[in-house]
Amino acid sequence: MTRLTRTVYGALYSRVLSRVDAERAHLLATRALALLARAPRPRLDPALRVSALGLQFDSPLGVAAGLDKHATAFEGLNTLGFGFVEVGTITAIGQPGNPKPRVWRLAQDRALMNAMGFPNPGAEAVAPKLAARSGRGIVAINLGKSKVAPLEAAADDYRASARLLAPHADFVVINVSSPNTTGLRDLQTIEHLRELLAAVRGEAEGKPVLVKLAPDLSDEQLDQLADFAVEAKLDGLIATNTTISREGLHAPAELLAKPGGVSGAPLKARSLAVLRRLRARVGDQVLLVSVGGVETSGDVLERVRAGATLVQAYTGFVYGGPLWARRINAELARAVRAAGATTIQELVGSEMGVGPGVAHGAPAPDGARG
Repeated sequence: MTRLTRTVYGALYSRVLSRVDAERAHLLATRALALLARAPRPRLDPALRVSALGLQFDSPLGVAAGLDKHATAFEGLNTLGFGFVEVGTITAIGQPGNPKPRVWRLAQDRALMNAMGFPNPGAEAVAPKLAARSGRGIVAINLGKSKVAPLEAAADDYRASARLLAPHADFVVINVSSPNTTGLRDLQTIEHLRELLAAVRGEAEGKPVLVKLAPDLSDEQLDQLADFAVEAKLDGLIATNTTISREGLHAPAELLAKPGGVSGAPLKARSLAVLRRLRARVGDQVLLVSVGGVETSGDVLERVRAGATLVQAYTGFVYGGPLWARRINAELARAVRAAGATTIQELVGSEMGVGPGVAHGAPAPDGARG
């Protein structure tokens, strides 16, 4: 992205997009992305290639769940330079989500706050969209609990979604960490996760299954979940979802009093701290995906060095504009070479003095796909 392009997007954002309701702007953006579905994918620098989860990623930088809630924009997002896209969150039963307004920009904090509550058309409606995908790019599916499903029926609810969606995705994410569905975070206990994991794995047809964690867990809870991930041979952990903390935010008190999760820059320090704690606990036995407050190529590289094989963004992309991923990738490739590495994968966990070489679940070179 040239300086001129960034300036033009900045002017467009400040003068037009910022004046549109945040959720309305999101809807318009996803519609525009859908029009890019047939555009050519950019050729990314070989220095960015990562082998993980039995897949070959062109870049470790992906799109976090929450941007494409209706499975309409993932093909377009793949043309912007992202290495993978996580669709969802999708529930077994379609639902409208929480009452509007439910998305707010915290521009001074370079953040977003949302209380969406998993609005989506439901697994049955999304399945044909994923089944019709072009096959270009790597696509994950993020599964959540339907609001009408009681906690004691959560495993059956996730099982129903996985049965319909897992066959059409490259990997599956169990979301038990959004703060916007009542009781959902209660499913982060070992007892519940064991049941959910068995239910989803039973329908996943051998696809990798990951679990997404909240940033607001205590260190003791994180350690317990890390140990469970190793014991259960979980394919990966995604850290982290949005935070319910309002610490250090500059938005008006009446806005911050609303329920919802905060994403973006305020989450950066906690997300990195959670990643480092998980890496120290699981080593390279469980693949780690870092998300939360990723704004620059330096942020991506820092997460990789701290132990993340893959890194996701959402809010940084929203504020950065459509060419953000290409700029990050170009800067990242230069940084990899400056570090004396051939590929970014060599730098995974390097701040601890070790690198895994090939990440958990990586295929042999002739087994590449994606």
